[in-house]
Amino acid sequence: MNRYPMFSPQLLVSFVAVCETMSFTRAADRVSLSQSTVSQQVRRLEELLGKALFERTSHEVRLTEEGIKLLSYARRIIALNEEAHDALTGPWRDGVLRLGMPEDFTVPTVDLLAAFKREHPHLRLDVTSGLSPDLHRAYRQEELDLVLVKQRRVHLPRAARPEPLLWLDSQEHPAIEQSPVPLAVFPVNGLYREELCGTLDSLGIRWRVGYSGGGLAALAAASAAGLGVSLLPASCRLPAHRVLGTAERLPPIDDFELALFYRDSASAIALGLAGRLIDFCGLNP
Repeated sequence: MNRYPMFSPQLLVSFVAVCETMSFTRAADRVSLSQSTVSQQVRRLEELLGKALFERTSHEVRLTEEGIKLLSYARRIIALNEEAHDALTGPWRDGVLRLGMPEDFTVPTVDLLAAFKREHPHLRLDVTSGLSPDLHRAYRQEELDLVLVKQRRVHLPRAARPEPLLWLDSQEHPAIEQSPVPLAVFPVNGLYREELCGTLDSLGIRWRVGYSGGGLAALAAASAAGLGVSLLPASCRLPAHRVLGTAERLPPIDDFELALFYRDSASAIALGLAGRLIDFCGLNP
């Protein structure tokens, strides 16, 4: 049970209108009610509080000391009521679109997403970045609506393009010349790790994990600095990298792709963003 009677926002709206116009007639016009209804609502407030809120004469209406105190609270209550309504029904009336993408695409796509958001100001855009296997898992569990992932050509996407990979090492401090060969890799189950380790195993090349990290930029920097051989997208190549290949008995890895997924039930807004991503990434539907 509430200790105190609850203020009705409608009563407070009429009360504030009278305060700001200093007239029951003008207040009634403002709130689109009859003058008698506004008068009744003010009386109900006064009965609720047991105090007079206005001093009335035949010529003017003036606030009492209690009325002045209530006015500040009334405005705050009305504003909070409007804020709650907007939070639940107003600003995001176009809903929420949940997008997942690899870490290395979050910065390049910022301008694209900003332009899309300006066209849909009442859409909330939730963007999740992470490892592609985690993003694909979240998509299958319907935690994401639209995902851009890097994958082997296994799952059939809506659009895709080849994602060439390179064996990368340091020019100045080559890790490939060490034994066992140190590797710069994603954590266990991370993208490209299985391909890298499996290929070295098949070639009889001994290896050890020299560096493990969760971000493409970090892995690229680590391999360029000599912390380990890495298998990464060609776009991650740095000037300090040495590209390895047939001279080191390392075969090309050419069955990866950048892929976009969305559902048959995708909204028109989701389809619009998908189209932008297809164009931006050069994907083939």
